[in-house]
Amino acid sequence: MARLRVGVLISGRGSNLQALIQACGDPAYPAEIALAISNRTEAPGLGFAAAAGIPAAVITQGDRHAFAAEAQARLLDEQVSLVCLAGFMRVLDADFVASWRDRMINIHPSLLPSFRGLHAQRQALTAGVRFAGCTVHFVRPELDSGPIIGQAVVAVHPQDDEQSLTARILAAEHRLYPLVLRLIAEGRVRISGERVEIDSDRVPDISALNPQDGPSELLATKPG
Repeated sequence: MARLRVGVLISGRGSNLQALIQACGDPAYPAEIALAISNRTEAPGLGFAAAAGIPAAVITQGDRHAFAAEAQARLLDEQVSLVCLAGFMRVLDADFVASWRDRMINIHPSLLPSFRGLHAQRQALTAGVRFAGCTVHFVRPELDSGPIIGQAVVAVHPQDDEQSLTARILAAEHRLYPLVLRLIAEGRVRISGERVEIDSDRVPDISALNPQDGPSELLATKPG
């Protein structure tokens, strides 16, 4: 069975790109990264793509439409079927988003719909929530919106600052993103209206993710 060909868009350190590369290194994993794209020449994450022998493109077009046109051409050249945004820090052209509707996903460091936008961890601490986490969702034109596929929950400790909470959420991201990509590549994810359904007798558990924090789990909608 052919592996799902994935394009990953990054802007910075690329730690989620690295997590996806590591998952795709398993021959039994149903996806492969065909292309990495960065909008910043100095993005450290490009080094992970180079080390793995993954084709990479740097597109520094300041104009949103020009960036989208070049990115689209590169993705189609590599026969990409799904786009993963992994720390990609610029707003995408609405037509580009529409062309990849239900075929582009993003990871955000909060339990959406709470704390959209920048500094989500800081927002969570300011709000005094007891639990934070991360969300993988299909992309829509509105910022950090779209059908939610999975979420990992991370406890907020009384002594947490932005740095410590960010580090624990990032560890959750590194497990959640490959898990969600696997579900999509296996054809187990579908969208009903604006909700996600996962074909599974059981939603996969990632309770071992951060045992020191207590339970963390993948939350997703199942049919029936």
